[in-house]
Amino acid sequence: MNRIDKKLKEEGNLLSIYFTAGYPGLDDTLDIIVKLQDSGVDMVEIGLPFSDPLADGPTIQDSSTIAIKNGMNTKVLFDQLQGIRDKVSIPLIIMGYFNPILQYGVEDFCIKCNEIGIDGLIIPDLPIDYYEENYKSIFEQNQLYNMFLIAPQTSNERIRKIDSISNGFIYMVSSSSITGSKNLFSNEQINYFDRIEKMKLKTPRIIGFGVGNKKTFDATLDYSKGAIIGSAFIKNLHKNGIDSIDSFIKSIR
Repeated sequence: MNRIDKKLKEEGNLLSIYFTAGYPGLDDTLDIIVKLQDSGVDMVEIGLPFSDPLADGPTIQDSSTIAIKNGMNTKVLFDQLQGIRDKVSIPLIIMGYFNPILQYGVEDFCIKCNEIGIDGLIIPDLPIDYYEENYKSIFEQNQLYNMFLIAPQTSNERIRKIDSISNGFIYMVSSSSITGSKNLFSNEQINYFDRIEKMKLKTPRIIGFGVGNKKTFDATLDYSKGAIIGSAFIKNLHKNGIDSIDSFIKSIR
């Protein structure tokens, strides 16, 4: 069974953390993942930096810019993750845009992920129909899940399609805006969460975008299996360094 499925079947609320590989320092990637696991995080999303991250807010954009300047790229990330499964047992997901994956070679990328022990990918700009026609079999051959995003403007028909093809979880984007943590959710967002909840989808949902503190994390739990925190975590890394990871996670849970 995929580690993501195993984690989703556990009791309790799931906390996933996103960070940009190669930030704040090029060689911090492995240390951050280990510290996150030791702090009780359920899943880690490793961001593959890209020069034009359209869905990301300024915090993640800035971290991507710095990571690229530090020398992070796909090959460096794969080199850093060699042997990761000797130290880390929780699910690991690579989140990134399709261009770097295409440049590396989609099949080669998936093979490498499988060799390393990556459990899945999140590729915000890879359309589901294009994935299904061209790459689904490659992902399946390499035991990789591909998690899709839904947003408030996603039609019910599209959501049903995503639900029918999904493995692992659906990444439920909390708003139509770019990433970035907020202090609370609006009534409009709560109505959206409620609408999706009433659809009775088969695939678990995890909410991301706008989750950045205990209040917003707790608010997601009535409507999903858990939440993904990215911008707030990266801001904490920038301000307090990687030694503050444990205290940051404790402030959420």
